[in-house]
Amino acid sequence: MQQDSAQNGTPIVFFGTQTFACHILQGLLQSPFFHVSLVITQPDKPVGRKKVLTPSPVKTLAQSFEIPTETPNSLKNYQIPPGSPALAVVAQYGKIIPESILNSFSMGVINVHTSLLPKYRGASPIQSAIVNGDTQTGVTIMLMDVGMDTGPILSYETLRILPDDTYPEVDQKLANIGSELLLQTLPKVLDGTITPQKQNDSEATACKMLSREDGKIHWDTMKANHIYNLYRGLTPWPGVWTTLDGLRLKLHKITPSEKGIPAGVLLFEDGKIYVGAMEGSIEILDLQLEGKPSMNAQTFINGFQKYNHAHLI
Repeated sequence: MQQDSAQNGTPIVFFGTQTFACHILQGLLQSPFFHVSLVITQPDKPVGRKKVLTPSPVKTLAQSFEIPTETPNSLKNYQIPPGSPALAVVAQYGKIIPESILNSFSMGVINVHTSLLPKYRGASPIQSAIVNGDTQTGVTIMLMDVGMDTGPILSYETLRILPDDTYPEVDQKLANIGSELLLQTLPKVLDGTITPQKQNDSEATACKMLSREDGKIHWDTMKANHIYNLYRGLTPWPGVWTTLDGLRLKLHKITPSEKGIPAGVLLFEDGKIYVGAMEGSIEILDLQLEGKPSMNAQTFINGFQKYNHAHLI
């Protein structure tokens, strides 16, 4: 498959890795005004129990369009090939891009960032917005500099976060917004009709790289609405979990409840599973006990009646 864009469109080097980045890359490939001459993505990674080496979503897409693709283990000593384009676009690449590479592009490196900068600079902006209970987020198109998402803003667009939106849903919505906004912004960058706006550093907030521990529920100190936001933001990874009888219990699907239960107590009632929080409670719809397959509430109750009134920690 060849790119839909004409070969004489503005050439671009694209950095990206995950599904969000695929949507951004797809938009560039379908535009008649741009030609993606090189894609740089993260190396193939082992996936599943059998640890099968699997290419990133961006690599798979790029190869389907026969675009030259490179997968450096690190960008620290990586050099952009001679004769490469003067402009680059980055979307959820997943690694710091060093100054030496930023300086390789005379027209700059444009980043599609999934927050309303300067809020949520860093590695987990979408998750952080949802976990914190924000009702609004957005996409910022920015010109990269050596800082962590500190470069000047070129354009932005907001998105309302709905009360039950999970990370994958917000990620998809932002991908659609980001693709359109990028294609509207790039021509203005190329013809010099857009003025980059410096970020207000005094309003900046940061977010970190997530780990499995971030999904641990603390029933005695967390309110039900916070637990639900944690679940929405950390689905599907790293997910939310607790401990039952010394085993990890993953909560694959939950919803808030008004049932009055002591914090951390597991209650089976009318084919449903509830757990008390510091304030309010949650209902567990799908769950998975360590060493067991994922199951719905009724199946779990049928097989693990002994855990009725148990205490989760």
